[in-house]
Amino acid sequence: MSDANYDQEAYRDSISTIGEDGKRNFIYPKKPKGKFYQWRTWVSIILLILLFGLPHVYFQGEPLFLFNILERKFIVFGIIFWPQDFFIFVLSALTAVVGIILFTVVYGRVWCGWMCPQTIFMEMVFRKIEYWIDGDFGQQKRLNKLPWNAEKIRKRGLKWSIFWVISFLIANTFLSYIIGAKELWAIVTDPPSEHVGGLIALIIFTFVFFFVFLWFREQACIAVCPYGRLQGVLLDKKSIQVAYDYVRGENRGRFKKREDRKEEGKGDCIDCDLCVAVCPTGIDIRNGSQMECVNCTACMDACDSVMEKVNLQKGLIRYASEEMISEKKPFEFSFRMKAYTAVLAILMVVVTTILLNRSIVETKILRVPGSTYKKVDDRILNIYNYTLINKSHEEMDLTFQLISHDGSIVIVGKEDGNIHIGNQDLAEGTIMIYLDKEDTDSRKTKIEIAVNHQDKTIETIDVSFSSPF
Repeated sequence: MSDANYDQEAYRDSISTIGEDGKRNFIYPKKPKGKFYQWRTWVSIILLILLFGLPHVYFQGEPLFLFNILERKFIVFGIIFWPQDFFIFVLSALTAVVGIILFTVVYGRVWCGWMCPQTIFMEMVFRKIEYWIDGDFGQQKRLNKLPWNAEKIRKRGLKWSIFWVISFLIANTFLSYIIGAKELWAIVTDPPSEHVGGLIALIIFTFVFFFVFLWFREQACIAVCPYGRLQGVLLDKKSIQVAYDYVRGENRGRFKKREDRKEEGKGDCIDCDLCVAVCPTGIDIRNGSQMECVNCTACMDACDSVMEKVNLQKGLIRYASEEMISEKKPFEFSFRMKAYTAVLAILMVVVTTILLNRSIVETKILRVPGSTYKKVDDRILNIYNYTLINKSHEEMDLTFQLISHDGSIVIVGKEDGNIHIGNQDLAEGTIMIYLDKEDTDSRKTKIEIAVNHQDKTIETIDVSFSSPF
């Protein structure tokens, strides 16, 4: 490889946030502005309202969303998933992952720039506050170099205090998705001694968010998040992403009035470096696709504003694929995109079918450990333990019915034969099943039991019945 080629690719040997001495290189991006930034602001406002508001939305007494890992209870759009439904939850998560993969293959890292919570909070909340208190990038650099005088103490104290309060609110919201908004409110309002564990978790989460958005920042996207590294596998020449049109832009050259850039051998890029100045991860988009790029569109807005001032066509940096730039081809839905779409459609059909056919009651009937059959007059008796889980939002009165054979089922301790179970609750107990000896044709006879609610069968269970034969 020649020295020239090496220099052109040298940026790939390091990341912009680490200096040559190996120390952290803090990024001070110029405050962005433009139509894409405005659109992202509105999208962020909507997503932030949903993020902070959804934990407080309840459906039939339960949160609309809950991810209680400790109690292994998950609620998504009001649908409750118990440990027995974990395979459905995993399948749904797999469908979401395939959806993200398809989205990335087609549209690149649009998720990172427009919908990722890390980007939204960093660029649309914390960074805006920083611009308001510390000023634009030049003022921020100057403030950072100042000794700890009155101005620096005042601005740092105000900014850090606001950052801590917002981090505390984010931590509360994060916990409300895990334990529920009502339980979180109890932690906040009750005496601290009653919820020591909850308060410790709240403080830890607050500190983590404060650390991430005050100091760690873009490193979360560059060094921690695996999604950026996955794009090297997922993206190809047909993927849409924020890209610099090097065919039109090169060779770069400073702008001069009344000059013919084509005659001078210059492209449309006037080498103003504004696209680098506004980048929140400190990269130069003109170097090509890079792992650090989160597709935030700040460089697109910056470049369009410059192109407008110098009377050149906008879109030098735009959403485009490598193929669209190098070969001037229109966007085409590739075979790989079609394959991912087909897989995603199949998964969505499977998940939807499972959810629609999901029983509202989970029933387990197992033989009492160590027990065997008993002869009672001319009948054979087997004893079982049962567990009923009510997944619905209403109380239920359940009964057992033997539907495969003539016989009877006796529920121990339930003279009326009804098992009352509350919503989101479970019931356990013992049943005795009697069959006539003539109805058993082997040592293990398969019998079928129906679980009924209001004279309607909601589930059927197959059970093995032991007999002398």
